[in-house]
Amino acid sequence: MRQGQTSLRINDQVEVIAGKDKGRVGKILRIDRSKKRAVVERINMIRKHQKPIDANQPGQMIDREASVHISNLKLVCPECAETVRTGIKFLEDGAKVRVCKKCGATIETAKN
Repeated sequence: MRQGQTSLRINDQVEVIAGKDKGRVGKILRIDRSKKRAVVERINMIRKHQKPIDANQPGQMIDREASVHISNLKLVCPECAETVRTGIKFLEDGAKVRVCKKCGATIETAKN
């Protein structure tokens, strides 16, 4: 892979390998490829203070996920349930798929 590219996709299970949430596992919700950052479910939670929109509604604090740099994330293989590096393999029909470097299983992204 060229520098700056990642094999991570939306809905992948990833583990945080550095930072305050090290060791926690979550699902990728969004990826910003230009900034090399990803938003992971229930990881790197921040508290956002929101002003009242109109006079009769109070202000509030909202907990939400902040982005994490993709270098701090590692893919969890669904077959061997370990954090793995990935490779690329071409199938007979010409489709390109990701493969686990430890067990050799193909990694399919779950569709919701």
